[in-house]
Amino acid sequence: MATYKGIQGYSVQKLASDPTVADVVGQLWYNSTTGKFKVAVQAAGTWSAGGAIGTARYSQAGAGIKTAALIFGGNGPVALTETYDGTTWTEVNNLILARNFNAGMGTNTAALCAGGAVGASMKVETELWDGTSWTEVNDLNTGRRKLGSCGTTTAGLVSGGGNPGSSALTETYDGTSWAEGGDLNSARQGLGGANKGTTTATLMFGGGPTGPFTVTESYDGTTWTEESDLNTAVQNMGGAGIQTNALAFGGSTPPGAETVNTQSFDGSSWTELNNMGTARYLMGAAGGATDAFGAGGYTAPGTTKYDLTEEWDGAPVSAKIVTVS
Repeated sequence: MATYKGIQGYSVQKLASDPTVADVVGQLWYNSTTGKFKVAVQAAGTWSAGGAIGTARYSQAGAGIKTAALIFGGNGPVALTETYDGTTWTEVNNLILARNFNAGMGTNTAALCAGGAVGASMKVETELWDGTSWTEVNDLNTGRRKLGSCGTTTAGLVSGGGNPGSSALTETYDGTSWAEGGDLNSARQGLGGANKGTTTATLMFGGGPTGPFTVTESYDGTTWTEESDLNTAVQNMGGAGIQTNALAFGGSTPPGAETVNTQSFDGSSWTELNNMGTARYLMGAAGGATDAFGAGGYTAPGTTKYDLTEEWDGAPVSAKIVTVS
């Protein structure tokens, strides 16, 4: 009879307690304390419904993670700001400047709002959130809307956008002022970003409006480099994660229909994951690859504004008992 060692080339590891399962996905071990064989299994990852935002809207920015989130601005335009504890959204102090199609980055206690639009006017104004109120800080160098964004209040980045034509500009924020960085290879707006990326390691993907694009580009702090394309062309989507572990979700596809599609980037290629529950675009979205959220959004035609929140469970890993005979 064949043995495990004969097939695999090594024996099953014997442990007194289970290892950290996230570090051993796909591996088998024997827990000598419980007398059970176990294997670490990763689920496919799913979206689940969260609490409704207080005011249904779209084209707002997001910051934070699914259990500690912030959304601000939105169609109207409005100055509304809401914070989320993983269960309930609460209205807090407004932005100084009402705007939509603005960029967001940071956490729900330390966030930046940059750019956006008021009608046909592209805005340069940047505001800093301290957990209680917004304060105006130094402006962007170039006003634009529908930007990709990532980072923190002391190391932030915005890229692309429209003014109103598509832009390739990148700007970084050091906690005091904005400076121009390297241009994207493909000018576009409505692109997604690896929201928890840094100013020296991030990812931007998709966009439009002529396309929309499947283009993905990574940034090293100086230069943008093209990576593997998205599997599905999309713009105005939610973006989350880091340069080597990113999510693109929701958005609109040609010729403008909203989508539930979710795609994951592993640093090399994109993979289709489980869909969102409700198709929409122009959500307030942010988070990492395991704790992302999308709030609000829009469908067209029909001009439906949503108050829905969806939360990503991040493809959880668990230890499963192996039954042997």
